[in-house]
Amino acid sequence: MKKLILLPLLLILTVVGFGQGQTRTVYGTVTDAKDGLPLPGVSILIKGTRTGVSSGADGKYTLTVPQKGAKLVFAFVGYITQEVAVSKSDSIHVSMKASDVSLSEVIVVGCCTQQKQAVVGAVSNIQIRGFSVMPISGDVRAYDLVQNNESYGSTGENRFRDAKKQPLSTFGIDVDAASYSNIRRFVNSGQLPPADAVRVEEMINYFNYDYPQPENSEPFSVNTEISTAPWNTKHKLVKIGLQGKKIDESKLPESNLVFLVDVSGSMSAPNKLPLVQSSLRMLTDKLRPNDKVAIVVYAGAAGIVLPSTKGDEKQKIKDALNRLSAGGSTAGGQGIALAYRTAQENFIKGGNNRVILATDGDFNVGASSDNDMQKLIEEKKESGIFLTVLGYGMGNYKDSKMEILADKGNGNYAYIDNISEANKVLVNEFGGTLFTIAKDVKLQLEFNPAKVKAYRLIGYENRLLRKEDFNNDKKDAGDMGSGHTVTALYEVIPVGVKSEFATEADDLKYQEEQPVKLTNKAAANSNELFTVKLRYKKPDEAGSRLIVKAVIDQNISWNKTSDDFRFSAAVAGYGMLLKKSDFKQEATFDKVIEWAQAAKGADTEGYRAEFLKMVKSSSLMAKDQLAASKE
Repeated sequence: MKKLILLPLLLILTVVGFGQGQTRTVYGTVTDAKDGLPLPGVSILIKGTRTGVSSGADGKYTLTVPQKGAKLVFAFVGYITQEVAVSKSDSIHVSMKASDVSLSEVIVVGCCTQQKQAVVGAVSNIQIRGFSVMPISGDVRAYDLVQNNESYGSTGENRFRDAKKQPLSTFGIDVDAASYSNIRRFVNSGQLPPADAVRVEEMINYFNYDYPQPENSEPFSVNTEISTAPWNTKHKLVKIGLQGKKIDESKLPESNLVFLVDVSGSMSAPNKLPLVQSSLRMLTDKLRPNDKVAIVVYAGAAGIVLPSTKGDEKQKIKDALNRLSAGGSTAGGQGIALAYRTAQENFIKGGNNRVILATDGDFNVGASSDNDMQKLIEEKKESGIFLTVLGYGMGNYKDSKMEILADKGNGNYAYIDNISEANKVLVNEFGGTLFTIAKDVKLQLEFNPAKVKAYRLIGYENRLLRKEDFNNDKKDAGDMGSGHTVTALYEVIPVGVKSEFATEADDLKYQEEQPVKLTNKAAANSNELFTVKLRYKKPDEAGSRLIVKAVIDQNISWNKTSDDFRFSAAVAGYGMLLKKSDFKQEATFDKVIEWAQAAKGADTEGYRAEFLKMVKSSSLMAKDQLAASKE
C-alpha cells in the first residue's frame, strides 16, 4: 500500500530538478540595422542551452542568465545570427542585418506539414521563434519535417439574418485574446494561420479601446458607435463596446492562487516550460503579502510541489518554479482535479480564488478528449473557483481543448508566444486577467426591422446563445475582469439596400407564410436602429441583473468616427481575409493597412504598430501563395 502511495510522488519528483548557481537578469532591444525599427519575434538563446525568450512587439526582451560566462545567440528568419557575450552591463542592445542566404538553406522543424525537400549545405543549431533549426552537414535528401499535430475547433462563420424573421441576436461575451497572439506566432514564423485558428472577436479584443469608465454602480459602461462598413459602403457597421470598471490594485480582494503547470515531455521546448517559468515569476512579483500561491504539477501523475505560500515569500515561490523540468506523459485531468482541490482547501471567502493552468493542452492520460475535458471542468466551475488558461508552444498545440476549458470553467484564455506577451497578460493586464468583476455576461440585440433589412454578428461563433438563454440564469456565458474592454461588431444591411446577402427564400408550396407585421408603430416611426440588453451576475451572486439601452443611428461618416471604431474595423477586415470569409467583400490587405494606419492613435505600447507589420507580412505571403498556385 505504501508503494502505491509513493509511486505518484516519485513520478512527480522525476520532473523536478534543481537550480544552477547564481543568476542575473539582462535586457535590451533588438532592431533592424537598415531602418532602426524594432524587430519582434527574435529568438534570444543562452548559447549551449535551450533557455531563451523572444523579443516583444517593441523589440524588447528580458532574460535570466548565469552570473558569469554566458553568451547570447540572436536569431531571426531572414537575418544574420549574432552571438554576444554577456559583459558587466545588464543592457545588451543588438542591431541585426538582413541575410542574403536563401531560406531554403535551413530546415524548420515543428512548424507545419511540408513536402519532402532536397536540402544541401550546412547550418548551425539555433532556435527561431521556438522552432528548432536542426544542424545539417553534407548532402541530405528527402528530409521529413515533424508533423503538425495542432488542433483547432471548427466554428464556421455567422451568416446574415433577416431582421423581420430573426430580430434577436444573443451571445455571451468573450474577453479572450489567444487567437491573436497565436496568429502572430504563425505570421512571425513565415506562414499564414489555418482558418480555424482565426477567431475574429479575439483578434478585435486583443487591443484596448478608450471607452469611458462606468459612472454609476454598474461594473461596466455600454458604448455604441455606428457608421458605414469600410468593405461595403452601402452597409453599416455597428460597434458595441463594454468597459469594465478599473479597480485599484491595492483595493483588489486577496488572492488564493494555484499555479497548475504541465511538466510533461511535450513541454521541454524553450518556448514552453522555460517561458512558463519566466511568466509565473513575473506574476509572483505582482503578489501582495496577503495573497497566497500553491504550485501543482502534472506529467504521468499529479502532485503538489509547493503548498499554499504567502505572497511575501517570493523567493520561495520562485525557487519552486526554477526547480521544475519536463518529462513523461500528460495526465491533465488528474492535475486539474488536484489543483481545484488545493484551491478549495485554501479558499478565501470573498477573495479571488483561481487556478492558473499553463500548458500546451496535449493531454494523453486519463480524461483527454474535448468532451472529457468539458465534463471535467463543468463539474468544477460551481465551486466558486475561477480559471485562467495560459497556452504555450506549437507543433502539438491543442487550442480546442484550452478554449473549452476557459469557456466552460468560468475563466479566460491567453496564448503566450513570448515574454512580452506574458508581461502584457500577467503584469499590464493583471487585474483584468485575474480579478473577475462580472460573470455570465450576455448581450441580446433586438434590431428594428423598419430600419434593418439584415444583420451579421462578426465573430463570436462559438459564443452564440438561443434567445431563451438570455433570461436563463443557469446558462453559462463569458466573464469580465477589472479594467477589461469587450468589443462586438455587427454588419447591417439597411432597409432599401439591395444585397446578395439579403435574398429571400421561395414561397412555400404546402402552406402560407404569415407576413411579419410591425405591431409597434412608435418603434416603426422612431430613429432607433436596435435595442441592446445586457445581463450579468456579480461574481458571488446567482441571480442576474439587467441593463437596457436603445440606440439611434446618427449617420456619422467614416472619417468622423473614433480611431477605435476604425481600428477595430481594420482588425475585423484582417480576420475575414485570413479566414477567406465569404463576407470580406471589398476588403483587401492594402485597404486594411490604410484603415489601420489612419487609426493607429497614440499606441503607447506599440501593439497597433505591430498589427500593421503583421498585415504587411500576411499580404506578402498571400501574394506569394497566389503566384505559386498559378505556376
